[in-house]
Amino acid sequence: MFPELNNLLNTTPDRAEQGKLTLLCDANTDGSFLVHHFLSFYLKANCKVCFVALIQSFSHYNIVGQKLGVSLTVARECGQLVFLEGLKSSVDVFFRAQAEPHPLQFLRSVSLQPSPEVHAWEANAENLQPLYEFVREALKPVDDGEAAWRCPVLLVDDLSVLLSLGMGAVAVLDFIHYCRATVCWERKGNIVALVHDSGDTEDEENNILLNGLSHQSHLILRAEGLATGFCRDVHGQLRILWRTPSQPTTQRDWSLTYQYKIQDKSVSFFAKGMSPAVL
Repeated sequence: MFPELNNLLNTTPDRAEQGKLTLLCDANTDGSFLVHHFLSFYLKANCKVCFVALIQSFSHYNIVGQKLGVSLTVARECGQLVFLEGLKSSVDVFFRAQAEPHPLQFLRSVSLQPSPEVHAWEANAENLQPLYEFVREALKPVDDGEAAWRCPVLLVDDLSVLLSLGMGAVAVLDFIHYCRATVCWERKGNIVALVHDSGDTEDEENNILLNGLSHQSHLILRAEGLATGFCRDVHGQLRILWRTPSQPTTQRDWSLTYQYKIQDKSVSFFAKGMSPAVL
């Protein structure tokens, strides 16, 4: 995890909040450093983590995790981490017989129906039910005699991939709704999900997903590329938005914006225009 980001969010692993939905968003930049931060943060907070990784392999996350002071291999062996490797699991869906529905079964059983309006393919919402059942089973309360974890956490990297694979935005929102009901409300845990903002106003599905999750989220971290283009000493800017969905809009939202530079084992944050390289 990145201590400077914890300072900006006013949190530490010892006092992590519960029952929250955190939305990570990247636009014209790579926001994966935020995923690595929250993965290592919740592992250090002694939480039970279910990580649905649809972008990278286990070894990739493990290498980065070791730089941040956590071992995903050890966490998985002791039962703290349940890791769904989408890149590897997709092969099992197509080429291996499954006794039970696979979490990514929608890749095979998706019902493709041409949409005359947008000439696209849409999948039935129920095809994400096996993925929800996987999450629910992975984060179920432990039995007596097993290690007691602080709270359950669902981490998804990233939800935009589900759209690319044929799922509709409404189906993905329904999936998150059921996960919130189980993880956040019933079991007092947290959900962290990354969504890519393509910036394409014609990408209606992605916009629906991003807007829908934004309205439900308690915390939004949006990483953006610099409007001026590439810079060696400033890699982008991070907008942090705190929300209280149950309160009126005028009382519930406030935000801060910082610029950042990604280093080998850390990320430095500073006010806009206050990079050490230009002072």
